[in-house]
Amino acid sequence: MSEAIATDQAESALECILRVELAHGDREIASARPILRQLVASDDHSLFNDEVIARTRGMILHCVRQMLHAMAQEAEAESAGPFDQTDFVSRHADPLAAKLFEDGDFLVHAHSLVIEARLAERLQRRSGIDPVLSPLMQELAASPDPVQAGLAMNVIAAQARFIQQQRRMELPLGELREDLFDKAMLVLHDSAIASPEVLGAAMANLRQARVPAQSRIEQMSQLLIGMEHRAMRALALDHAGLALFINALAMASQQDREMTIMALSDNQFARFALSLRSAGLGCAEVEKQFVFLHPELELPSGFDMLNTDQASRMLNAANAGIES
Repeated sequence: MSEAIATDQAESALECILRVELAHGDREIASARPILRQLVASDDHSLFNDEVIARTRGMILHCVRQMLHAMAQEAEAESAGPFDQTDFVSRHADPLAAKLFEDGDFLVHAHSLVIEARLAERLQRRSGIDPVLSPLMQELAASPDPVQAGLAMNVIAAQARFIQQQRRMELPLGELREDLFDKAMLVLHDSAIASPEVLGAAMANLRQARVPAQSRIEQMSQLLIGMEHRAMRALALDHAGLALFINALAMASQQDREMTIMALSDNQFARFALSLRSAGLGCAEVEKQFVFLHPELELPSGFDMLNTDQASRMLNAANAGIES
């Protein structure tokens, strides 16, 4: 009886520690959207010159320029005289981008990709984890199964493009998930900077050019689904590489990808630990993954007593609190 009481007390103490850390992390994540919105929309870059903010802003501007180039091509075709596409894009880029800066979901998505790329660079420097060609990706690309090998090769190519795009502060419209692409199209539609015919033709061309199944994130998801029960192998950061690890952790812990990336941040160790436990990893495996991101920290005493369901409930409650 006394042992059962001691165990209950230990579990309560552990949950208290984790909830306190989650609450701290929740406040940080919840404040990110309004802060990001203010920073990227500001024209005073001398005050806000942080690289993450600059890259987030640059990626959203790149989305806007792609839409404007599509519109400029249609406007030139409709124009009876000379039409300066470069001037058209330059004049309308900032006002149109300001509309996307106001969208929290769009902002968080772009921001999370910047965080992912920076973390990939850090892991490569510190732990030698290749951001593109991980041991698991090499193994899958050499699979005797032609479907799996083909998917793996596509993911490798997509990941290599992602690294290059991040260096150029680019975010191709084709890489946006459907709801964000629709928001971008709505901003374009409401811009009223060209005739309805030009707007309609430009939007139709952009939609036709977009192939959701070819986006980097979707291809990684399909690769993991095809691996079936072996997808658990992607929950080893050094073996799978960061990008595939993020997708696998998001799927296994039933979180969205952006929140999973936030869980890898320096001040989110409780969320990261609970995500791993919720995904089905044992305490020893959680500790092994913890070392890559938080080598200076140890898991709270009693973490090994926390089961998968408990971790999932705590994680879901914390995520619901942020969304509300």
